[in-house]
Amino acid sequence: MLNTTKRSGRKIATGIDKKAYGRLLAETLPEVIETEAQNRRMNAIADRLQSKRDRSPEEDRLLKLIATLCMNFEEKYYNVQEGVTPAAILADLMSERGLKQADMLPIFGSRSVVSEVMCGKRGITKTQAKALAQFFKLPVELFL
Repeated sequence: MLNTTKRSGRKIATGIDKKAYGRLLAETLPEVIETEAQNRRMNAIADRLQSKRDRSPEEDRLLKLIATLCMNFEEKYYNVQEGVTPAAILADLMSERGLKQADMLPIFGSRSVVSEVMCGKRGITKTQAKALAQFFKLPVELFL
């Protein structure tokens, strides 16, 4: 059973102002994510919310909703199949976004390391995987 209180004549769940939450929902219009563009838009909103120092309870709830929508999309469309290597996933992501190996220099540090990772001679380190996950806004597990 949900605890509720009365505030200004409207019933609310403890800690959540339904009108404020409704305004946030109306502003962001979260929906089931079916395209890369929708995923990027929702990730941008999530990034803004995560970077706020003093999120309201309503913003916390919206962030959880958006994170769930993004994770569902990413699990469905970025499902790692048996035998698919992190380097192959990286190559596909780079191709989708029109990126070149030179664009990966800030993550890998040198052209030779990028080249070795891309051709499978070198694995992706945990630090690099975290940086790639942040860069592509995807789960770190894809790159490990």
